[in-house]
Amino acid sequence: MFAYALLFPSLIFLGMFTFYPTFKSIYLSFYNSTFGSQTFVGFDQYSRVLQDEVFHKVIKNNLILVIGTVPISIFLAIYLAIWVNNKMKGNGILRAAFFYPTIIPMIAIANIWLFIYTPDYGLLDKFLSFFGIDGVNWLGEPAWVMYAMIGMIIWKEAGFFMLFYLAGLQNLPSEVYEAAKLEGARPFQVFRKITFPLIMPTTLFCLVIATTNSFKLVDHLYIMTKGGPDNASNLLLFYIYETAFSFWDMGAASVLTVILLVILLSISIFNYAYLDKRIHY
Repeated sequence: MFAYALLFPSLIFLGMFTFYPTFKSIYLSFYNSTFGSQTFVGFDQYSRVLQDEVFHKVIKNNLILVIGTVPISIFLAIYLAIWVNNKMKGNGILRAAFFYPTIIPMIAIANIWLFIYTPDYGLLDKFLSFFGIDGVNWLGEPAWVMYAMIGMIIWKEAGFFMLFYLAGLQNLPSEVYEAAKLEGARPFQVFRKITFPLIMPTTLFCLVIATTNSFKLVDHLYIMTKGGPDNASNLLLFYIYETAFSFWDMGAASVLTVILLVILLSISIFNYAYLDKRIHY
């Protein structure tokens, strides 16, 4: 009973801010709901949302974001962690520099990269002009806007995951590396056969966080593109916000929220129920 008494305050907040909104969203997803009235429509609401072309585009954008950011962020984080784990001058400065983007608020990062991507006089276009390359409207052309978003998110996320990999590398047994050195193993062989398998628990954790973040990081959209042009950069969470608070369609927003919850839950179950069993701890 004493343990439950200690947990009770946390359970209150969990119920108020997690369980209640979840069940309320599921309930509202079966209603054609505005602030004026509610009409029960059942699964017709789901059918309407799933047939919406904007919804298909938003899901496609999210998949592109996951594929573009998760593998690159994780492999870049591993490379940076191995680099700064070596004993060399200025190690602390490098670690701070790589981790620094993580502590900057996403709104501030959006404003920084908005300047970088500004056509003609932005930093990226100025840099390309040195090589005689004409820049493009990075945030104004549907063909380029997602690549611009991917680059920005990788810049922010890589340093965050580097910190976890750095902690994992510093806890690896030194005897294994000494044995590999005596056997004459090359650096890439050491990484492939020893380092990477031993940091797989860290990789699983970073994989879950990076994938879920790809569905949750949308603050930058409000500053940079508002989901445009023509929904080319719109993401599921921002589309939920638009549907609920711009179009005032609470029923459709609730359906989208349920879909997002199912996606995130499926990702977590797959990672921990399937991948976790294939990892050596």
